[in-house]
Amino acid sequence: MRPRQLLLIRHARAAGGPVDLERPLTAEGAQQAAALGAWLEHAGLVPDRVLVSPARRAVQTWEQAGAAVSPRVQPISDARIGDNTVDALLAAIRETPEDVRSVAVVGHNPSIGELAGVLDDGRSDPVARRGVESGFPAGGVAVFDVAVSFAAVGPGAATLRNFRVPSD
Repeated sequence: MRPRQLLLIRHARAAGGPVDLERPLTAEGAQQAAALGAWLEHAGLVPDRVLVSPARRAVQTWEQAGAAVSPRVQPISDARIGDNTVDALLAAIRETPEDVRSVAVVGHNPSIGELAGVLDDGRSDPVARRGVESGFPAGGVAVFDVAVSFAAVGPGAATLRNFRVPSD
């Protein structure tokens, strides 16, 4: 049986705005999100479950990326993703049903980058690890193999296999 996969995705580039939750993607951000979707499809990374921050930029990122990858999977808007803390992200991920093999989380820094750092079990791909450690840019994705159930995921429970910024 293939290991479970967890995809941590930082929303694509967003415009400024007076209300943070309403900030949309820029034209460049829409291109980043489309490139992300094309890369995920090419890599065969099709999530069974997608958790998305309610922020407009995160929703738009998955709308663009998911159109190429997983149009049948309805994203789940989860306010905890927007809380932007590692604990909130873990709480949302841990509620994943047992039969789900792959989860994508579309959120924000600093929590996406911090979670990528704490999940790693030390057996990560060195190039991917350097990518995560150098910052988690907009439109980036970290791909983890998870050997435990999503209900048990926590620090040191996953192996970082890949890190990409498909629009670069």
